[in-house]
Amino acid sequence: QVQLVESGGGLVQAGGSLRLSCAASGLGFSNFAMAWFRQAPGKEREFVLEIDWDNLSTAYLDSVKGRFSISRDNAKSMVYLQMNSLKPGDTAVYYCAAPSKPWGRPPREYAYWGQGTQVTVSS
Repeated sequence: QVQLVESGGGLVQAGGSLRLSCAASGLGFSNFAMAWFRQAPGKEREFVLEIDWDNLSTAYLDSVKGRFSISRDNAKSMVYLQMNSLKPGDTAVYYCAAPSKPWGRPPREYAYWGQGTQVTVSS
């Protein structure tokens, strides 16, 4: 059974930083791409960043390029989202996700989701 558990969210002032963590279990972690999505109230879910099984990362939101980065620690089955220069527009619930299949290249079907962690950026 795949489990993804996010942590690290909270309240931060604009311009601040946060690092989100996601602990994965129940899958061959090193063989899977991982991703972060976010969803703000009343808005659709957004695909933020993805990191491939071979550490190639891709940012899908222009608004986070140069500010957010994704990384992984295969030994710990962890994926991280480093968020710098946070803006009020980054306020959302952030979700860690894993695809339905290992390996491969984008686009992927993301089938496994964590419960989400709230990030609130005050102005």
